[in-house]
Amino acid sequence: QVQLVESGGGLVQPGGSLRLSCVASGFSFSTSVMSWYRQTPGKERELVASVSIYSIQINYVDSVKGRFTISRVNANNTVYLQMNSLKPEDTGVYYCNAPRLLLAPKPYWGQGTQATVSS
Repeated sequence: QVQLVESGGGLVQPGGSLRLSCVASGFSFSTSVMSWYRQTPGKERELVASVSIYSIQINYVDSVKGRFTISRVNANNTVYLQMNSLKPEDTGVYYCNAPRLLLAPKPYWGQGTQATVSS
């Protein structure tokens, strides 16, 4: 049974930082590309960052390039998202997932973690 447990969100001022964590279980984490997504009010969930199995390929949506860093530790089944220089438009619920799991008829999503950037 797939489980994804996100944590690390919170309320920060513009310019601040947060480090999100996601612990995965129930599937082969070490052979899966992992990604972070976010859902902001009134918008569809968007892909924010992805990391390949051995962290050789990393991709970011343009809006977070230079500010966010995705990383993973396969031994701990954990993927991280370090978010620096946060902006109010980064506010949203952040989720991790393995893109290949999203091909299922009813993809599983964890509860997500809320990040709020506000003064």
